[in-house]
Amino acid sequence: MRLRVSIRTTARELAWRNVQLPGRGLCYSLLRNVEPKVAEDMHEQGWGVHRMAPFGFGPPTFPQARRVKGRYAVGGRGYLELGSPLYAVVEAWAKVLTTTPMIDWGGVALHVESVELVDPPAFGDGVGVLRTVTPVVMKGSGRGPNGARTTRQAFVLPGEPEFAGYLAQSLQRKAQTIGVDPDVTLEQITWIGAKRSFDVGDGKKTGAPVEVRLRGAPETLGALWSWGLGQATSAGFGWVAP
Repeated sequence: MRLRVSIRTTARELAWRNVQLPGRGLCYSLLRNVEPKVAEDMHEQGWGVHRMAPFGFGPPTFPQARRVKGRYAVGGRGYLELGSPLYAVVEAWAKVLTTTPMIDWGGVALHVESVELVDPPAFGDGVGVLRTVTPVVMKGSGRGPNGARTTRQAFVLPGEPEFAGYLAQSLQRKAQTIGVDPDVTLEQITWIGAKRSFDVGDGKKTGAPVEVRLRGAPETLGALWSWGLGQATSAGFGWVAP
């Protein structure tokens, strides 16, 4: 499930560093206001058998903002999306945001106009085509051609040899974390966007947006749509387009 927050701002630009950086703190802060124990446990220990943070978000989006090359344009009316496969988390966010007049997003004032709960698509045929609007981040083995580990910060990009295998494993681990059917298959990567890096407070993470075709139980596909793809979704990576 997701929240779509209708917002407006008089600002014209968002610093690239702040496109994703404020989101994680906002999500935890909102949750802490209603479910402090859940927020603390999720932040300190992680959730479920794989100790993950089962939520994600997309950056503030302003479809009518005037585009300027090299800048992240904002202005006028837009929206902000937050999502989690855990209904209690989304419900807690909604309770706070419905009485919140303004969100401070990296120094930019986002005035809240409305808050809407959005259910995932039905995925009735057990097939989902998901395209992300932010880069999907995956770490590989860090091993060189001779099999020896060369680094522990080995981000792998879509199209590289290890990416599909690690992404498929990530999908299954997410399903196991929240207790839905983990029999989900990555059938095909159908599109790869441009490589991008974002600094989200603990160094730069590198990835690329993707479109993938998945097969699995409708509930599992809905959970992944609500959560996001790949690693570091709690920092805004791998957010799936509405």
